[in-house]
Amino acid sequence: MARKANIHNTFHTGAESILESISDGVFTVDENWRIRSFNRAAEAITGIRRRDAIGKTCSDVFRASMCETDCALRQTVKNGKPIINKSAFIVDVEGRRIPISVSTAILRDDRGRIVGGAETFRDLSLVEELRKELEGRFQVGDLVSRSDAMHRIFDVLPQVSASDATVLVLGETGTGKELLARAIHNLSPRKNKPFIPVNCGALPDTLLESELFGYMKGAFTGAAKDKPGRFSLAEGGTVFLDEIGDISPALQVRLLRVLQEKTYEPLGGTRVLHADVRIIAATHRDLSAQIHKGAFREDLYYRLNVVKLDLPPLRKRKEDVPLLVEHFMSRFNRRQGKSVTGVAPDVMALLMAHNYPGNIRELENIIERAFVLCRTGRIERVHLPLELTGHSPVSRAPAGETIAAQTQASETQAILKALERHGFNRLAAARALGLHKSTLFRKIKALGIELPDQDGRSRR
Repeated sequence: MARKANIHNTFHTGAESILESISDGVFTVDENWRIRSFNRAAEAITGIRRRDAIGKTCSDVFRASMCETDCALRQTVKNGKPIINKSAFIVDVEGRRIPISVSTAILRDDRGRIVGGAETFRDLSLVEELRKELEGRFQVGDLVSRSDAMHRIFDVLPQVSASDATVLVLGETGTGKELLARAIHNLSPRKNKPFIPVNCGALPDTLLESELFGYMKGAFTGAAKDKPGRFSLAEGGTVFLDEIGDISPALQVRLLRVLQEKTYEPLGGTRVLHADVRIIAATHRDLSAQIHKGAFREDLYYRLNVVKLDLPPLRKRKEDVPLLVEHFMSRFNRRQGKSVTGVAPDVMALLMAHNYPGNIRELENIIERAFVLCRTGRIERVHLPLELTGHSPVSRAPAGETIAAQTQASETQAILKALERHGFNRLAAARALGLHKSTLFRKIKALGIELPDQDGRSRR
């Protein structure tokens, strides 16, 4: 009781009026992690009244992202080191996620004994809104890019989304075709209705037909009751037909009828149903080549190809790699309650030099794997997969191959590839690498990279 009185006295002196006047939330806990003081700003940010907070454990009150596994205040009490401006989020009384920055300190009594801890937290909602507004210049839905090719797509998305025209999305596997389809749906007048994706390449023909159009009771052995298809489930919304190039000619005929007449019949049914859906199709195949081989109907192709959007592979927009890395890190930090702060320069050089046969999905998997191995701090070379680093991450570097030397080699490789890809146009290469042009010039000089006399901007 005497120790609790000490902590009470510590925070209920002349400092009380100061704590009540500041805009940061402040609370204190005793040795049992029960809240002993809770200022006015803490009430305003959380929506929780002081009388409802005092006496409860802080994790019950805040429901923060770090409470379960990475409590900042517990770390400070354990190691004696204060934490300054650590990012996290709390859930307020209405269930909304509020981004905050946290700072912590230890509380001691007159004899220097630890009697609890204090934490201040700042509401970053406005900062987060401004950040999202800036990111909006590079992001549509979950699509993130600063490349010119992608921005040409971003520029037409509002008009494409507002119409009800069929859209054909082309692109290699992993380029984000479904993300683009979802962005179109979410920007469209149908956004409050279902978005139903169907992977046409993952199902055998007979099963795909019943999945799309549904079936009636008794249509085949085992059909014990009616089952609605994806077109019925998506009524008023959007059906996304992924890998449309893989469906059989017979099913292409049925799909053509849906596009032409907006009608279909369930398997075993006798009644024609109306399909009030928008269709977005996607494929990684060259449909023109498929038509020449007789594998894809020309009339269906022209029905699908009202608006065509071609997603470039990641190897052709390397300038997006740093932006995508930051995007994925933010997502995994939020999902996993971690605080990974960035990537090491040699890691970024390796990421920029890689050609990504698996495109954006491959980059996402690389960052997710790194998060498994890296708990805090920044992603280092040892956190990358072996195929990216080219050697075992635990092996000792040979003589003359120090980390600094390896970093220089990686940077040299990344810069040379970017320059070659852009015809030695140094400004374009700097943009692709996510560097300022003067930074690139300095690196070229420091690394001793020899360039042709002719700059890629000039003509012979």
